[in-house]
Order: sequence, then C-alpha cells, then structure tokens
Amino acid sequence: MDNTLKYNGFTAKIEFSADDNVFFGRLLNVDEIVVFDAETVEGLKQSMKKSVDFYLEVCEKTGKKAKKGYSGKLLFRFDGILHAKIAEAAAQRGKSVNEFGKQVFETAVKS
Repeated sequence: MDNTLKYNGFTAKIEFSADDNVFFGRLLNVDEIVVFDAETVEGLKQSMKKSVDFYLEVCEKTGKKAKKGYSGKLLFRFDGILHAKIAEAAAQRGKSVNEFGKQVFETAVKS
C-alpha cells in the first residue's frame, strides 16, 4: 500500500486521523514543515496542490531552494555478521560494498 501523494515533483506522506476524521499530509524532502489536510481524498489532493504552489511562491520570493539538498553520502551501522555478508555478496558480484549498495538501493526505489 502506497501512502504518498505526488504533485509537481513533490511527494507527501499521507496519514489518517480517526479521532479527527481527517486525512493529513506532510511534504518530504523539504527543509520546512509543509502540511495540509482534508476530510476526503479528493480534498486532500487539492489541499496538497495549494500547499505546494504556495510553498513554491514563498521560495521564489525569498530566494530559497524549494527542495532539500543531499550530499550523496549515507552512513549505515550494521552488526559485524551482516556487514560480512554484505561484503561477501558484493565480492561475489565483483563490486565494492559501495557499488553493491548503490545497486541495491537503485533497485529498491525504481517505480
């Protein structure tokens, strides 16, 4: 089950509050907190569009980048046994751990 909405290059994580009987979402990969809500799915989509459009307007007026920047570096901590298994799997494929990990992540995020 996918609990995200996409609009204009942005993705939002969507949740539902049974207490308030409302759907709500938050944009991912932005530095600010950009949230929106609605009582229906269609309303939520419209609310997201308005929030994204407003956010982009504010970014343009203030000269701020709309999307969060990433360095391209990730750090993971595993126990030694898992680390050894990863290194062995990479070596069996003739790859470094970094190359192997990149391939695994690229496969995992393909749409």
